[in-house]
Amino acid sequence: MNGEMLKTSDFYFDLPPELIAQDPLTDRSASRLLVLDKNTGEIKHEQFRNIINYLNPGDCLVLNDTRVIPARLHGIREETGAAIEVLLLKRKEKDVWETLVRPGKKVRPGVKLSFGEGLLRGEVLEIVEEGNRLIRFQYEGIFEEVLDRLGEMPLPPYITHKLEDKNRYQTVYAKYDGSAAAPTAGLHFTRDLLDEIAQKGVNLAYVTLHVGLGTFRPVKAERITEHHMHSETYQITKEAAEVINRTRKNGGRVICVGTTSCRSLESAAEEDGTLRECSGDTEIFIYPGYRFKVLDALITNFHLPESTLVMLVSALAGREKVLRAYGEAVEERYRFFSFGDAMFVI
Repeated sequence: MNGEMLKTSDFYFDLPPELIAQDPLTDRSASRLLVLDKNTGEIKHEQFRNIINYLNPGDCLVLNDTRVIPARLHGIREETGAAIEVLLLKRKEKDVWETLVRPGKKVRPGVKLSFGEGLLRGEVLEIVEEGNRLIRFQYEGIFEEVLDRLGEMPLPPYITHKLEDKNRYQTVYAKYDGSAAAPTAGLHFTRDLLDEIAQKGVNLAYVTLHVGLGTFRPVKAERITEHHMHSETYQITKEAAEVINRTRKNGGRVICVGTTSCRSLESAAEEDGTLRECSGDTEIFIYPGYRFKVLDALITNFHLPESTLVMLVSALAGREKVLRAYGEAVEERYRFFSFGDAMFVI
């Protein structure tokens, strides 16, 4: 069935809420791993640290090195003292951010906000698409350091436990600030495991895609083709492009760690799969019927029913095979979502 015909409900599966992982494991690589063969549908159950056995010398792992910023701020409206929550979505200029404000009704252009008893102040400039607010911030010193003091990690809405260690919602290779959510497939890798993988002769390439909150936005349209994807910023360096192009030329597999790495590569690639140094914004929506230009295999977590992420995985392995694998994951009590277990589609 091609994408034009598919309904959002075609990607529904029953997920018991207790399978949503609320806390990260102490040892990142101790997660479980479901290996799905996209051609045969065969399923194997593994420990994540054994993923190295499925990687061959000459393959290339593509990792997203974005860093999650503590983007959730609690403050007040200066003139009334009313409590307000601001979520930083996207930097527009040095001190101007597109934000989500709650409650937002009375937060009109000109309204002044204060956070941390005035350590950080903001003025609403305008209301933009989807009711988001553009806010200009004022502060002393370095914005990132102020944010580190005042901000909280913007955990997804389905995680209700408080995160004890901020770093557990970062990958060990996180480098460039800008995400409102972690590229969670990468959370399973430890430095040691990455070193072992590199020593085996597997290439590592780093791309950057700053993950937007739209990742968690449910698909409300009945037909999937009517869903509008949010925009995200990506960057492919010259070095990463060269490593990936060389891998493909030499017959190695390009293995994306996470849907974000996948969206970066597929957005940036020429029709023949060639990559070059570039950056831009992407609204790419990958669903069954899509022909992958670069990606051969995908490491990813278990996603929300009816989400664009399940649709992307289904584009690679086929909807029926993916839903069958998800059914088995539920039966085997795999842990789901950001702090959950992983799947490797080969």
